[in-house]
Amino acid sequence: MSSNSARGADTVVQAGRIIALGRAEVDGPAALCIRDGLIQAVVPAAQAPDWIDEHTTVIDYSHRTLMPGFVDPHAHAEVAAKATYQMVDCRAPACRDIAAVLETLRENLGKARDGWLVAQANLFFDQKLADGRFPTREELDSVSTDIAIAIRAGGHLSILNSRALELSGIDQSYEEVAYSITGKPDVQRYPDGRPTGVVTEMDKLLPFPSLSAEESQHAIETGIREMFTAHGVTTIGEISETTGGLGIYDDAIAEGRIAARIHVYLWAPGTVTLDQACAHRTWTNFRADESMLRIQGVKVFADGGYSAARAALSRPYALDGHNCGELALSTEEVISIARRTQEVGLQLAIHANGDRAQLEVCEALENVARGPDSPRIRIEHAGNFVPDFDKLSRAWAQAGIVPVPQPVFLYNFGEFVPSYVGEYARERQFPLRSMTRDGWQISGSSDVWVGSEIGQTNPFLSIASAVGRRMFHGSVLTPEESISTYVALRMHTLGGAYALGEEHTRGSLEPGKLADFLALDKDPLTVPHAELLDITVEEVFLGGTHIYSRSTGHAVHPAGTGHHLA
Repeated sequence: MSSNSARGADTVVQAGRIIALGRAEVDGPAALCIRDGLIQAVVPAAQAPDWIDEHTTVIDYSHRTLMPGFVDPHAHAEVAAKATYQMVDCRAPACRDIAAVLETLRENLGKARDGWLVAQANLFFDQKLADGRFPTREELDSVSTDIAIAIRAGGHLSILNSRALELSGIDQSYEEVAYSITGKPDVQRYPDGRPTGVVTEMDKLLPFPSLSAEESQHAIETGIREMFTAHGVTTIGEISETTGGLGIYDDAIAEGRIAARIHVYLWAPGTVTLDQACAHRTWTNFRADESMLRIQGVKVFADGGYSAARAALSRPYALDGHNCGELALSTEEVISIARRTQEVGLQLAIHANGDRAQLEVCEALENVARGPDSPRIRIEHAGNFVPDFDKLSRAWAQAGIVPVPQPVFLYNFGEFVPSYVGEYARERQFPLRSMTRDGWQISGSSDVWVGSEIGQTNPFLSIASAVGRRMFHGSVLTPEESISTYVALRMHTLGGAYALGEEHTRGSLEPGKLADFLALDKDPLTVPHAELLDITVEEVFLGGTHIYSRSTGHAVHPAGTGHHLA
């Protein structure tokens, strides 16, 4: 054992290759040396004996590739887990047309809950079905008029049958409220004023049935394991849904049933008020170690979604010659929220889909003083649709924000945005190469929610989207904006850590960082990009502790995992 290591490592993991994604890489077989949950060194395999003594555990993954654990800085894990547990799956392409959707609903009528049958469908569901449209209210009525049927096509648009409209109090005289947390609500109507069944930005206003505490616990614990841990995601930036969900995370982590580092962004006012969020230390009282569960920041909505034609744009939507979407926050509100969150050390994440929303948010943020140690302010979805790259990039820089794009959305809806927004949008989406060329530290996140694509929490779907740029039906979008697999891997590890303000503790395999890492069955840097989705995460380690093995198909979650925070 070399004298410069002081004592042997607790664990030495031998690998066929280690992709460190840090300042230096080791060519050929290598070893990862770990002590007290932190990385000591990444060394060539020939130097591994220098780190081994009689107390060292040696793990042989000589036929595996190691890399850092994935960091997903923007997810709605509670929402997605509950949706998987309680909703009927009507997503395309499994349901290729409206007839298949209606048949799936009929087959699942027996699963109705409290008089409701709720299904989840993809974003831009009308464009993904062979019919090129949404199911109508009358078609849903053909399934049942006694049971309320709702298809939630993403988190911004739902399709209701007559019974669901009735139970929601939506009739010909219904007047929409001004704002519903995710954006300005809208009830689409026939020429005679009757609701068509399509409603937007209203999911929080509809009386959907809820899960019991026991069902919620099972759904969330299973969801974290199957949607995140099994795909190698070791850190999650969770956009909160309910305070009860936070309690489930706390209990499950403290008692060893969940092994993931969860950084919570309190949704204001969706989960709590801004006042409650800023005073979170007075009411959270988590049992779990702060290295595993903490309140990281606050999430607010400045506009809505493209699929609901509520993202705030500089030009009118193609669907409506005068609608440019809606802004949900005034300049004064953005300034006030930013100042208050900065004062209490919370990171602000602002949902701003459209270019007009981003420009106005950035202009407001220029009035918010920030010191070198202040939490970074994020704009969620900046970098997805960029109609004027130079203008938006300047605005981001002047406002000092971190753009947080979702490359997986290239697959989700890259080909469908032009039909909603306008043909000019076709070549102006996900300029990832331009952003990296200009020095932006960008991340890759799932933004998994209701109606996400199957497998959306698998970072390799997002990585494959960033590299191959293939859209839902297989065509390629602006290949000149493709990035290398290595850069895409950094986006989903170190880039995600940067978005969280945690690049000094995770995201790469370097001395002093958390020993959160994965063993893969293939080397992503040598497989063709078309095969990136075939890569399997075989083993997952958190803080140097083995928490998941593909061979057993489940995770082992030791209580107290990962208490060694750098």
